[in-house]
Amino acid sequence: MAVLLMLLFVTICFPGQCQLQLSQCHIQRCTTDFVSLTAHLSPSLEGFSGEFCKALRAYSACTQRTAKSCRGNLVFHSATLGISDLMSQRNCSKEGPTSSSRPEAPAEPCARWRDPRGGEGAHPAHLFCGLFGDPHLRTFRDHFQTCKVKGAWPLIDNNFLSVQVTNVPVVPGSLATATIKITMIFKPYQDCTDQKVYQVVTDDLPAAFTDGTVSGGSSSGRSLWIAERSPGRHVEIHADYIGVTIIVRQLGRYLTLAARVPREVAMAYDDTQDLQLCMDGCPAGERIDLEGWLPLLAPGSPHHMPWHQYWQQGPGAGLGHPGPWSSFTLESAMTACQELLEVRDIYFHSCVFDLLTTGDANFTSTAYNALKDMETLHPVRERWRIFLRSESPAPHPLHLKLCLLYTLILVFLLDFC
Repeated sequence: MAVLLMLLFVTICFPGQCQLQLSQCHIQRCTTDFVSLTAHLSPSLEGFSGEFCKALRAYSACTQRTAKSCRGNLVFHSATLGISDLMSQRNCSKEGPTSSSRPEAPAEPCARWRDPRGGEGAHPAHLFCGLFGDPHLRTFRDHFQTCKVKGAWPLIDNNFLSVQVTNVPVVPGSLATATIKITMIFKPYQDCTDQKVYQVVTDDLPAAFTDGTVSGGSSSGRSLWIAERSPGRHVEIHADYIGVTIIVRQLGRYLTLAARVPREVAMAYDDTQDLQLCMDGCPAGERIDLEGWLPLLAPGSPHHMPWHQYWQQGPGAGLGHPGPWSSFTLESAMTACQELLEVRDIYFHSCVFDLLTTGDANFTSTAYNALKDMETLHPVRERWRIFLRSESPAPHPLHLKLCLLYTLILVFLLDFC
């Protein structure tokens, strides 16, 4: 039992450390749901056993659904054994009702979505996701990745909204791609809106949905509407009834996207919708920056440079020109990026990578505008900046406190099993 507790602690408290190994194994999500379902329970309360058994059955069902992708995963197998042990100790039947692990939809039709808890707190009511450049992805969990993801991929897919992007290679001989098409489907919801589709492709950034309208729902309520900020270059889509804001830009030949989504809305999906780049990041096989390393030259080149060594080694680190399509050296790329991006955080390094990879100077403004859109939509200012280091960063103090809280809850529950 102590081993199970330790593994559950690792799963909850150090998701970044296991990100590559567990990118397709959703045991972390199952465990987090179980903790949230049982956090309010106490053995002294009437009906504790029944509710605890419901939560265990939901936990068991969740692990079964992800069993195929978790094959060989030690945390997964420890969790399943622990569930079986707890069900035996509490005399829980394997068949019966389960607790609902997914939040309910906003209750008030067409009213502007509000945080039901009345504040951001440790876990903010809204989440942020962004995609820009070659392409760089910032997930709902603030993980930052650079991926290949050639072709059509789902960014967001839940009961209210689907967002899909299509990426193409930017230059011959490079793994990097960039976005040329974005399709959004706002699904019909009560009296707030009929189904609305918004689609943008390179050089066609419309200020209307595909049916020619600029809003959904009643004209007075404006529960879903489009605002054109710069013709053909910048639009914002506001779905007030579900609290979603999406910014789309065209910079150069390619598109960028930034989205602010309530946590409850983002989590309203089932296991048929488990491939979402914003939720779980890119599959391991689609990552360019595995373990922080990026191939800056054509495939097969021996010159690979980790992100953190850009600024540690400085100009003249031996990269030279990444290919015949780029006129940038490491020094000139860093100079160009620093004109707009004064702080050498992840957006600065993404800019350097894009210039060295493509030679397209437009990617400087792409990184800059992606940063500004993030600052506009991201709900937690303390998480805006992501800095790359040679070693894994220490966990945030607030995160450690939450981990301790989760562990104490698990200890408390296991003591009564």
